[in-house]
Amino acid sequence: KGQFNQREDSMNILARNFVLNKGVDILHSKVIIVNKISEEDLDKIKSYYINPIELKEIGLDYLSYEEEEEPRDVEIIKGFIGFSEGELKIFKDEYGIGMDMDDLLYCQDYFKKVARDPYIVEIKLIDTYWSDHCRHTTFMTEITDIDIGEGKYKEIFESAIKEYLSSRKYVYEDRERAVSLMDLATINMKEIQKKGLLDDKEKSDEVNAASIEIDVDIDGKTERWLLMFKNETHNHPTEMEPFGGASTCLGGAIRDPLSGRSFVYQGMRITGAADPRQDFEDILPGKLSQRKITQQAMEGFSSYGNQIGAATGYIKEIYDEGYVAKRMECGALVAAAPKDWVYRGKSEPGDLIILVGGRTGRDGLGGAVGSSKGHSEESLHTSGAEVQKGNPPVERKIVRLFRKEEVSKMIKVCNDFGAGGVSVAIGELADGLMIDLDKLPLKYPGLDGTEIALSESQERMAVVIDAADLDRFMAEAAKEDCEATLVAKVTEEKRLVMNWRGEEIVNISRDFLDTNGIRKKMDVRIEQPSEKGYLDEASLDVDNIKDAFIENMKDLNRGSQKGLAMNFDHTVGGGTVLMPYGGKYHLSPSEGMVAKIPVLKGSTDTCSIMAYGFEPGISKWSPFHGGYYAVIESLAKIVALGGDYRKARLSFQEYFERLGDNKSKWGKPLAA
Repeated sequence: KGQFNQREDSMNILARNFVLNKGVDILHSKVIIVNKISEEDLDKIKSYYINPIELKEIGLDYLSYEEEEEPRDVEIIKGFIGFSEGELKIFKDEYGIGMDMDDLLYCQDYFKKVARDPYIVEIKLIDTYWSDHCRHTTFMTEITDIDIGEGKYKEIFESAIKEYLSSRKYVYEDRERAVSLMDLATINMKEIQKKGLLDDKEKSDEVNAASIEIDVDIDGKTERWLLMFKNETHNHPTEMEPFGGASTCLGGAIRDPLSGRSFVYQGMRITGAADPRQDFEDILPGKLSQRKITQQAMEGFSSYGNQIGAATGYIKEIYDEGYVAKRMECGALVAAAPKDWVYRGKSEPGDLIILVGGRTGRDGLGGAVGSSKGHSEESLHTSGAEVQKGNPPVERKIVRLFRKEEVSKMIKVCNDFGAGGVSVAIGELADGLMIDLDKLPLKYPGLDGTEIALSESQERMAVVIDAADLDRFMAEAAKEDCEATLVAKVTEEKRLVMNWRGEEIVNISRDFLDTNGIRKKMDVRIEQPSEKGYLDEASLDVDNIKDAFIENMKDLNRGSQKGLAMNFDHTVGGGTVLMPYGGKYHLSPSEGMVAKIPVLKGSTDTCSIMAYGFEPGISKWSPFHGGYYAVIESLAKIVALGGDYRKARLSFQEYFERLGDNKSKWGKPLAA
């Protein structure tokens, strides 16, 4: 109940529009028939099939259900501004607040100054805004001291740190700037940009996807286009509910360049799993089986890509026991659009905000905070709503709408609905906003103001347009059967305000929201990797090449993954240059993916190339060397595919354990 079901939704739309001409409620269930089986084995089968996050067992006479209750009033946290630290901690645990005590005390101080107790939606909104998912809190933490342990590689690490500090001095000169993981990750780009070596980077305030300017040859004429690329992971939701998590990994990644008004034409899927051949009896308590996760995640990702019409150009699953606790589900995309089609404007008072696409439900509620929190066995029973549910046909309508020149040029700013829902997607579009939550179309009745404000239901876009363009924009949306609703206005006052059922349930200063909470500080220690070296750590007999080769071939990662790749559509759109498997027998894996730029008229030979690099064994032995060789490997593949490494642009995806206050754990992403 409350989970989005695509079959139900499609059937209800068909019945409403073509049969009954009125709203209906058709339900969908699955019957599994087993014969001559013991109670013990029946329990095993149930535990395999029924993931409590998305499904429950019902009786065969289950033909009716309770009507949705009236939505609850949004609660005011009475006495909040007077809570002691102990009472705040109890409140934090009771309501599942993800922010730490420092940030919660900072919130309390803000509401003391405005002399009122907050609504729960305000605390949860701030919690979402300042979550790691939305504001990269970990990446922005100030690193106050770096300690390098003694060992063989100490000089290499010290040299790299000196190089980083030298880059900082050149880029920032005498300006104060905290040392952080985010600064480390972006300093190279800032340095080459200052040197004038990054003149192809599109300059824009919008940060939904990386964007570079390219020349595209169309029938002998050169046009300036934007080439956008994006990668993201959906590790937490895919671990919890594999089909929905992997499906919305692709859907969520597509929405980022799509919100940049570009057309996604090819995707890459890199995943990490433990051994899917694992016996059912060996599954960790409270976990789904690796086989179920691997198979259903594949089905979710391919289902979304096949329905929306995006070619998957490269697929690779990495097997390593490091993924037992949590799977890796990474999607990467390339997208393009003519440069003069994309208007980069600024929100101004009086502008209107239109919600385009899907309706709001409970699916995805709390996902941003959920993916930033630690989890336990109990999470399987309490985190169901955190997993978003994809509806690719609706996103396909938005793709078609945004690929119209006249529509693209009307959009001043755009945000996709992902982490945080309305509060972040609309909340980030302007400094001053008045949002009417009653205007948002809902999937079903019964949602309260907090749920409407924070739901991460997929396939929705928020666009800022000039008030004069309202009728024209609505007419174009209607042509694509794309639901569009006026939900907010840009205001002069720098405040985020939300109204629901005649009540102002959110009223927060933009200056306070933009502080992103208390800046964290951390001392970091980089542990020295084993002096044996990676190959010795990997237990290969390097003195006996034959035995080492045979041992290496036994590794699950050396097996053919053609069977996996065949579940994906590689040809849709007609732009794929290299199939995932080529050669005379279609058994030779490509080094990456290559596709023609998706021009609208005429033909082109201009192509994009994307490749990846990563070896978990090296990264486990030394994150520093793992990161180093990931760069070399990805660039080497680009060159092998015919690309120019000097034109390559790198996009990094970090994936580490929860760091907490452990100096050595912090040292891993720092080293990488």
